[in-house]
Amino acid sequence: MIRWLSICLALICADVVVADATRPVARGDMSREPTMRPPPRPHERPDLAHGANTRPLYRAEQNLFAFSPTAIASSLRPVRRPASIEQAAQAARVARLRGQICGDPNIQGEAIGRISGRGACGVENAVRIKSVAGVRMSPQPTVDCRTATALKRWVVNGAKPAVASEGGGIASLRVVSHYACRNRNSASSGRLSEHAFGHAIDIAGIKLNSGREITVLDGWNTREDGARLRKMWQAACGPFGTVLGPDANRFHADHFHFDTARYRSGSYCR
Repeated sequence: MIRWLSICLALICADVVVADATRPVARGDMSREPTMRPPPRPHERPDLAHGANTRPLYRAEQNLFAFSPTAIASSLRPVRRPASIEQAAQAARVARLRGQICGDPNIQGEAIGRISGRGACGVENAVRIKSVAGVRMSPQPTVDCRTATALKRWVVNGAKPAVASEGGGIASLRVVSHYACRNRNSASSGRLSEHAFGHAIDIAGIKLNSGREITVLDGWNTREDGARLRKMWQAACGPFGTVLGPDANRFHADHFHFDTARYRSGSYCR
């Protein structure tokens, strides 16, 4: 009996010990315990293609890609320009600046100064234009700087876009009238023309680099050139105060008349 009781007590104590051993232990303050992270693994680089340059300078293991064994190790550099070419370019820039008039290198010509004419005729600070925005004047007109500047605006924003690449673009403008001490429409009496003050220029033809000339007289009502000429005429209305063409009157059937007269109502365009 006593032995049996001893065995029961031994089993009960063993059960208690096992129960205590399987009970989870409460964690302490984890914020104070260091975090254990696995050590970083070394990056395994792929082998370069057989025969490729293995020097670090030429290595290209990016996205599992390596240079081809036949790739050029270094790019070719352009040959330095000869000094003579650079000197010629600099000389051209200096000449362009020297030849500018009206404070604009895109207007090349010669400053004349004051021109005195009979009566009220004459030009203040007259200039003789050789070219405007790379377009030659033939013959070279004499006007004032305000008219020269308006002409440049028209060439850049009107004439060139209207012609575009037709015939290789515009080479020159044929001028049929500029400064002249005369009345309007060359009448024997009446008001002086804006030509008498150097405020006007008349253009009859636009010569292309191909040698062909677009003329106001022959092209105004044609399918080939009529639209271009009308775009030019319209573009002049703004830079110039007066714009006249073949639809204005018989005196302008063969040319455009542009002048820089100013009106309270704005530009007069016909």
